[in-house]
Amino acid sequence: MEAAGGAPAPAPGRARPPPPPQPKSRELFRTQRKESEGSVDCPNLEFEYGDADGHGAELAELYSYTEEPELSTNRRCFEEDFHTQVQGRRWLELDGAQQKAYVMRLLDGLEVVNRDKRLKVARAILYLAQGVFGDCDNEGDILHWSRHNSFLLYRLGTFTAFLELLNMEIDNSQACSSALRKPAISLADSTELRVLLSVMYLMVENIRVEQETDPPEWKTCRETFRMELSFPMHTEEPFALLLFTMVTKFCSGHAPHFPMKKVLLLLWKVLLFTLGGFEALQVMKVRKREELGLPPLPEDSIQVMRSMRAASPPTYSIELVEQQQQKRGHRSRRVRPLMKQDSLDIYNERDPFKNDEAGVDEEENDDVDSGIEGELDLMERDAIIPVMPAQRPPIERVSFPKGLPWAPKVRQKDIEHFLEASRNKFIGFTLGQDTETLIGLPRPIHESVKTLKQHKYVSISDVQIKNEEELEKCPMSLGEEEVQETPCEILYRAMLYNLPQYMIALLKILLAAAPTSKAKTDSINILADVLPEEMPITVLQSMKLGIDVNRHKEIIVKSISALLLLLLKHFKLNHIYQFEYVSQHLVFANCIPLILKFFNQNIMSYITAKNSISVLDYPHCTVYDLPELTAESLEAGDNNQFCWRNLFSCINLLRILNKLTKWKHSRTMMLVVFKSAPILKRALKVKQAMMQLYVLKLLKIQTKYLGRQWRKSNMKTMSAIYQKVRHRMNDDWAYGNDIDARPWDFQAEECTLRANIEAFNSRRYDKPQDSEFAPVDNCLQSVLGQRLELPEDFHCSYELWLEREVFSQPIRWEELLHYQ
Repeated sequence: MEAAGGAPAPAPGRARPPPPPQPKSRELFRTQRKESEGSVDCPNLEFEYGDADGHGAELAELYSYTEEPELSTNRRCFEEDFHTQVQGRRWLELDGAQQKAYVMRLLDGLEVVNRDKRLKVARAILYLAQGVFGDCDNEGDILHWSRHNSFLLYRLGTFTAFLELLNMEIDNSQACSSALRKPAISLADSTELRVLLSVMYLMVENIRVEQETDPPEWKTCRETFRMELSFPMHTEEPFALLLFTMVTKFCSGHAPHFPMKKVLLLLWKVLLFTLGGFEALQVMKVRKREELGLPPLPEDSIQVMRSMRAASPPTYSIELVEQQQQKRGHRSRRVRPLMKQDSLDIYNERDPFKNDEAGVDEEENDDVDSGIEGELDLMERDAIIPVMPAQRPPIERVSFPKGLPWAPKVRQKDIEHFLEASRNKFIGFTLGQDTETLIGLPRPIHESVKTLKQHKYVSISDVQIKNEEELEKCPMSLGEEEVQETPCEILYRAMLYNLPQYMIALLKILLAAAPTSKAKTDSINILADVLPEEMPITVLQSMKLGIDVNRHKEIIVKSISALLLLLLKHFKLNHIYQFEYVSQHLVFANCIPLILKFFNQNIMSYITAKNSISVLDYPHCTVYDLPELTAESLEAGDNNQFCWRNLFSCINLLRILNKLTKWKHSRTMMLVVFKSAPILKRALKVKQAMMQLYVLKLLKIQTKYLGRQWRKSNMKTMSAIYQKVRHRMNDDWAYGNDIDARPWDFQAEECTLRANIEAFNSRRYDKPQDSEFAPVDNCLQSVLGQRLELPEDFHCSYELWLEREVFSQPIRWEELLHYQ
């Protein structure tokens, strides 16, 4: 007896093998099986997105495992000094006044000239900021005393003192030249910088995090610290700008010993503290819409995303075929013709823009997968894929009526395009931007326009662009624009002239830290603050260092992705052209292909990576005795379902990619040309709703360019887009009939945007003193009688100014005769 298709039936009771693939596809199927392993059985990831990880985890990531011996060094420096001052007592037993007196004595020790003595005092202060772990019995006590001591240190002026020391270390040319001469840089080259940055990071992070039990004086202290970091006094630059300068100096090769992980972590937390996190941003957005007289937002996007559930990932053909055969017990009649269709799809979907070396197998994998996926019935697929029972903790959910999670939106431009097409069809002429006159149009068009206007959404960016156009047209009649001095505005003004260098430097470090990057001789060395002086000699030491290096890179990716997203979101709210300026420089620095390169890996392996040794994490390692580490225990890692920081980084990078490409057809075409569809589709295997949402958004904007065959063979993905992504009412994203799908001159689009950005920056920030519009005062008495605003610290240097500008300048009295 033969099964369908003419093949002999296997012996009863034995599993039936799959049909042999075509010879040229055998290697492809083997690769596909390897890559798709675990994709069906991937459980829902119980991940809640936020500004940062838990407080203890964020403190632990400040230290690399190779720095662990320095914890005991800090303790020894503190105890040697403390026991000479306070006999027979512990830090926890002192009252507030005694603790203040001791800290003030330590701060006096920072003024000494001797570098080694100054470092010992700085280490003692670092031990206080680390929570005097030698006197504590558990991790909770350490974190409590770390916060307590951080507030105490701030109130006594420690942050300002350490800022001065940091400036000295940055300008230390001897340390820079010494590091440049060394063939290999290690932890020892950045000891002073690491101590200073660690104290500052612990203070910023401990004061930033709010808790319900915080006393009122701590809340006052927090606001004062935020103001101090946001609004620098005496015309100084913001603290964040100093850290940006350290990043560019490191990337330029002038200071290869800078501990970049600590610098980037501190920069991220300073921006998070001064500008505000995602929930604070949502509150600011609501308030700004009220100020501009715009209707409220249709929903709270943070709450909507928390309520969404992950969709099943697109399934691979091998898994489907095997499971069908196991379930039904006989061969499916449809397997062979589907294989044949797949090979046709591979031939048809080959992209001329992609070179042969860039991974043809990857695209073929995607097409083989999508060919079968498009043919299988959805109900049948649901029966095949086992649903994993999700045990979810109680999370606050938003109750929606049955339907789509997002309210649809319509832009003014969409209504204008709709009316233009309707008038051309029914009347034969158009009325420009007039959206009110509907004479001559049939009743269904009236109803359509009414529905579109009901869902019309005017963004803050639209209002800002309109105001900017009016200011450009009428600079005299509208007068000077009133610019509110917000922390975001001050930061942008400080960053403006070196902003391209800052963005390039951040992307260089991100490229060096990406797991898909290969080591190159010309790439920057980001491991200066993780490699020990003596390299490992045993297998166990090598494994530990390997985990430490991978963890180090993951933390760098996390901090850069988070701070770039914060900058983009805050600049967009502050002014759309500030956001566009940052975005354009990120695009010019190849941010889009860099993020796609990051995702061109086994993303499930990255998200479930176990590059951490929990027993070595701070503060655990300071309380408990270290168990004996073995190769097996290092390989096993922890028991977490996923790595929080890696999933956080992936979502941040997807959000950045969305920000860069939204409503920009030239950048959307970059996604198409760089073959992003198969890369993004593989990322859907991660069953986390927020990550899937941003992947689907990126797929949605390019579906009209991918061709009918791609859409036909990826119907499950199309269905997921329809269910989860916000709808634009007359957006033909699924059919490719939209006017925007035509081939435009994309370079012109970027040039126009750049001209608008330059006009904005020139008008708001380049204010020449002798402008052609400024009136000239010719009256001598009036000019001499004007009150000039002088800096607050001018009276301190007044005598010096007189000497330099008046007394030392020769006065040529004879020149006055020429003006008579």
